[in-house]
Amino acid sequence: MALARPIRDYLSRLADPIAVSLAAALLGWLLIQTTLWRHVELKLFDFLVVHSAPKQVNLPITIIGIDEATFSELKTSWPLARRHHARLLDNLREARVAVVAFDITFPEEGSKEEDDVFMAAIQRFRRVVLASDLSFREDAAVRQWYRVDPHPMLLIAGAQQGYSSLEVDGDAVLRRVPTVNDAFWRAVVHEFDKVHPGVAAIMDADEDMRIRYAGGPHTFTYVPYHHVLDPAKHLPGHWKEFFKDNIVLVGRNLNVIGDVGAAQAEMYQTPFFYKTREFMPRVEVHANLVANMVGGEVLREAPDDWATGAWLTAVLAGMLFMRKWHPLRNGIALTLSVGLLAGLEYGVFARMQLWVPAAGAMMTGALIYLSQGVVAFIVEQRQRRELRNAFSMYVSPAVVDEVIAHPERLKLGGERREITILFTDLAGFTTISEGLEPEQVASVINRHLSGMTDTILEHSGTLDKFIGDGIMAFWGAPIENAKQSEDAVLAAIAMQKKMDAMSAEIFEETGAQLKMRVGINRGTCIVGNMGGSNRFDYTAMGDAINLASRLEGVNKVYGTKILASEAVIGAIHNHIRFREVDTVRVKGKHVGITVYTPCDDEALIAMHAEALAAYRAGDFRAAEQSWRRLKEKCPADPVAAVFLQRIAKFRKEGWPSPWDGIATLDEK
Repeated sequence: MALARPIRDYLSRLADPIAVSLAAALLGWLLIQTTLWRHVELKLFDFLVVHSAPKQVNLPITIIGIDEATFSELKTSWPLARRHHARLLDNLREARVAVVAFDITFPEEGSKEEDDVFMAAIQRFRRVVLASDLSFREDAAVRQWYRVDPHPMLLIAGAQQGYSSLEVDGDAVLRRVPTVNDAFWRAVVHEFDKVHPGVAAIMDADEDMRIRYAGGPHTFTYVPYHHVLDPAKHLPGHWKEFFKDNIVLVGRNLNVIGDVGAAQAEMYQTPFFYKTREFMPRVEVHANLVANMVGGEVLREAPDDWATGAWLTAVLAGMLFMRKWHPLRNGIALTLSVGLLAGLEYGVFARMQLWVPAAGAMMTGALIYLSQGVVAFIVEQRQRRELRNAFSMYVSPAVVDEVIAHPERLKLGGERREITILFTDLAGFTTISEGLEPEQVASVINRHLSGMTDTILEHSGTLDKFIGDGIMAFWGAPIENAKQSEDAVLAAIAMQKKMDAMSAEIFEETGAQLKMRVGINRGTCIVGNMGGSNRFDYTAMGDAINLASRLEGVNKVYGTKILASEAVIGAIHNHIRFREVDTVRVKGKHVGITVYTPCDDEALIAMHAEALAAYRAGDFRAAEQSWRRLKEKCPADPVAAVFLQRIAKFRKEGWPSPWDGIATLDEK
């Protein structure tokens, strides 16, 4: 069968792995530019923050939390009286605290007595930071956000102001370091620098800075507000040593505050939210910011060139290691490349505090893998269709499935297989065709070959080729078949039955009477694709092929329709009955071959066996008598007639001597 063209077409349409990789890389690049993918990168950033966080604070930063217990102890509600803040400042000054920062706004005047006490405490402490904030105003005329600053009198008293509002990302998670000039953290660090010059590692901020959280909510030390108001009652004796040189931030502990509206305004989702499901009080966010700047451990997002480099690395790795599709090997390459990128990203993040958004590079590598897999699947399906189309006319569906399952076998060369070979030929068709019109000849041949081919395929055979009006087929390749000889013989019997019906139809239409001869042999052959690199056929080669062809011709000698070799008969172990015809020495062979023909007449088989035994023993008289009795029972039996003619010739020309019982045939 000619498979060169389908395979060439298949190869010509194979998708270029490099082109597929580049297309997948381009898709990955476009996805990276989207807002949606930015959120994916941010989630990976959160993962890195959580898993690299120290979970502890080594700097002297303490939070004084105003919680519900404070309101209960002071028998008051929000806002606290300013005399409490004044008392807090005096106690902290006594403990020699470095800086006190109130994450609380004081936009309005209070009572004169309260304000005077608070301002006096600020003047005594000197290093005090008060919060500025945003407030939303809505009335009949306007709806707007506006800034709320501390009352000027408090600033005149010596307090500094810091803008404490924080900006979250699009997914409502707080990650960015505020860069405004009067950011709350900036005011705190500047005041701290006045006390301990040069200790703070970072005094300014850039847009690429990100908050490095020490841990989840309440990682920093919280001291209840009312405890510091009365340290003798609530704090241990060494509380002054504990607070000495601390940066103290005062704010509301929103996890327990009853003011829901305030909680909504002053609590934030951080990267730890997905793990703890807790919001972080704003005062603790500021504590993290101050710790980042003092300790010099703020996170930074790498320049875009770094992410582009990671993306290019993933693309090059995909093109290099996934050029040829293999699910397991390519999957391992993808896993290793993604693992390497992830490991590098984590290492750079943990050691250099530098975040390289590499999820896009990993996604691109996965896209290259998936695209190669999808293309390979499409190509495989196309290959399956082409192979099915190429083979379906020549082999049975089971054979087609086997070829499709192992397309790699479609290469030049072959393998040794024990197969059963069948040859057919139309008796005297050349003479018959001379009396028919060319169109009639073509019609007859096509009907004959089509009908015989269908029968071969129905019996799991492989159609090798058409030889004029004859057919070569075999069993046992390309798939193994334990019943190959049985299937071949049953196919031959079915073909002869179909030929009888077809011959009657053709005789009525054209007057031509067709008869078909079949030869079957079994043996070891080379089976596979034979030919040149541009054109080859799936066929079989070997001496067993030649003998099968010879046996088809031997039918002419004995008047039989089917002849099978002893190798075929010996491989069949079922109900099929055979009649041993003779042992012949075909042209080109020196060894006798015993041949058989299917026969379901037990009496005929026994009578012929008796005659053949006498014939081989040289008892020609007894053999002749046996065959005459057989002829009387079966007058139309051609085999008995052949032997009777042969014995008559011996009688006329002389008995053969020496005698081996083998008939030597000179014709092919």
